[in-house]
Amino acid sequence: MDTFALVVTIAVALFFTYTNGFHDSANAIATSVSTRALTPRAALAMAAVMNLAGAFLGSGVAKTVSEGLIATPTGGQGMMILFAGLVGAITWNMVTWYYGLPSSSSHALFGGLVGAALAGASTVHWDGVLEKIVIPMVLSPIVGLVLGYFVMVVILWIFRNANPHKAKRGFRIAQTVSAAGMALGHGLQDAQKTMGVVVMALVIGGVEDEGDAIPVWVKISCAAMLSLGTYAGGWRIMRTLGRRIIELDPPQGFAAETTAAGVMYTASFMFQAPISTTHVITSAIMGVGATKRVSAVRWGVAKNIVLGWFITMPAAAGVAALSYWIVNLAFG
Repeated sequence: MDTFALVVTIAVALFFTYTNGFHDSANAIATSVSTRALTPRAALAMAAVMNLAGAFLGSGVAKTVSEGLIATPTGGQGMMILFAGLVGAITWNMVTWYYGLPSSSSHALFGGLVGAALAGASTVHWDGVLEKIVIPMVLSPIVGLVLGYFVMVVILWIFRNANPHKAKRGFRIAQTVSAAGMALGHGLQDAQKTMGVVVMALVIGGVEDEGDAIPVWVKISCAAMLSLGTYAGGWRIMRTLGRRIIELDPPQGFAAETTAAGVMYTASFMFQAPISTTHVITSAIMGVGATKRVSAVRWGVAKNIVLGWFITMPAAAGVAALSYWIVNLAFG
């Protein structure tokens, strides 16, 4: 029964990664597709490959998820906590995907884990939640907004005398590079989050010891599922990011993607902080759009997106807590 519970929990974790892929694939490629720098299928294929590569670039974020948010629970109850946390995250991913709202799969996962841990009377490392989740959740969109604005201002100044048609053609080519960098950062961040959950399940199941290196098969499995999910596409969310916030042109798309990728690499390598690719690219698009004129950004759409960010963790936590009580009633 313990082995079955471990296998089921890992399978659900990998399914979460799949939903993360099709939910967040829009983050990496929406701007490139909306500016016609890449065709949708070419963009999805490129994003899938770069997600796969990004998953192998580090393990700091995975360590934060597996050890820094909740105390590793033990036994059958511990497996139920992980299972319920993943159910909460997947449920919120599906709801926001259906409505085309670019919420954060990452914060759905964190909310799910915390909600399930609280329902199961397990210890939550609130200092870790504050330092590694809440503060980066608030700061990263602000940094993305401000940096996106200034990167776009610099681009406008450098190319102020350039031929507009030639400049746009050049930036379409440059966007293939910036979109690839964005997708690499997505793999670096989001594949590692699931790796952390799978490692926690292995520790609970007695297969691994806490602090051990992440097994290669875990890296490959999480990276592959994220890539498959990415290739499945997230067309509803892509429309929101690519068109509904602001009509982007190639220089704006390049500026937004470059900004978002830079913030993600910094968070991963310098702070081991699991930030949301959704938050960063959305805020970067807003910052870039504001250089045209503040009214060019559809702030009503932006407001709905930001409200979605703030309710993601509590909503996923609530579903996870409910899931834990149901599973505990059935199997506890």
